[in-house]
Amino acid sequence: MRIAVTGSIATDHLMTFPGRFADQLVADQLHTVSLSFLVDNLDVRRGGVAANIAFGMGQLGTRPILVGAAGFDFDEYRAWLERHGVDTDSVRISDTLHTARFVCTTDSDHNQIGSFYTGAMSEARLIELKTVSDRVGGLDLVSIGADDPEAMLRHTEECRSRGIPFAADFSQQIARMDGEEIRILLEGATYLFSNEYEKGLIETKTGWTDEEILAKVGHRVTTLGARGVRIERAGEETIEVACPDEERKADPTGVGDAFRAGFLSGLAWGVPLERAAQVGCMLATLVIETVGTQEYQLRRGHFMERFTKAYGDDAATEVRAHLS
Repeated sequence: MRIAVTGSIATDHLMTFPGRFADQLVADQLHTVSLSFLVDNLDVRRGGVAANIAFGMGQLGTRPILVGAAGFDFDEYRAWLERHGVDTDSVRISDTLHTARFVCTTDSDHNQIGSFYTGAMSEARLIELKTVSDRVGGLDLVSIGADDPEAMLRHTEECRSRGIPFAADFSQQIARMDGEEIRILLEGATYLFSNEYEKGLIETKTGWTDEEILAKVGHRVTTLGARGVRIERAGEETIEVACPDEERKADPTGVGDAFRAGFLSGLAWGVPLERAAQVGCMLATLVIETVGTQEYQLRRGHFMERFTKAYGDDAATEVRAHLS
């Protein structure tokens, strides 16, 4: 199964604030906030939702096709992704702009404040999926993640016109999109990804109820934080999968991307939805235990040991047959 992963490619600048953001906010002064947080440390990491997802899929051996735009400074990042099983030949390189950057501060309650510089990402709208499809011999699924909004619309419309199944995954871009854009991006999606907050925002902005949205997409996949994930299909029984026990909680950045990487890899393997969600939750657990979105190591024996403990021998047998 050939899966293309579209979306942002970025460098993450991750900082940790030892206090609580909530303690610094004055309720009647929120209209004129002026705050500076003295942070303990700075980690510069590779990131971007598409690159994070593709990295996780590469770790699981499913050779994803990364589709996005990066800057002239991308050579080292490209080499890293290729070493970890990602096809980067469809990444567009800008001649003039830097690769996008995400700057994020996390407090002691794991709340986050972030800013995103688009840089070369603005050129993603120039990428045609037909060129990608022709190069690899066809696409079975396109995951359309947070990216330049025009690129997201173009990729969605091209998938619909060419009959390519796609997954809608607005992520950080949902805040700047209006209801009409969201309606266009989710209509006809095979999978719609969101977290619980984004789920409510999608319904508010589109004016559609949960039932109406389920009638317009094949599967609605909602991540529930520490409670795992819920998968809904119109007229079908809901699937709920819990997360494995964490060994520690180091950094929540990229956890949602890791879930998607595991879930999409399960789809590529052809395992049932519940099993795919379990793989996603296990990979997400590895990421939350690590600072950085691509700094975890997937050791097959360790992964399967923890997966077996969380989901049982039958589930482990089915996944072990595919994990390379």
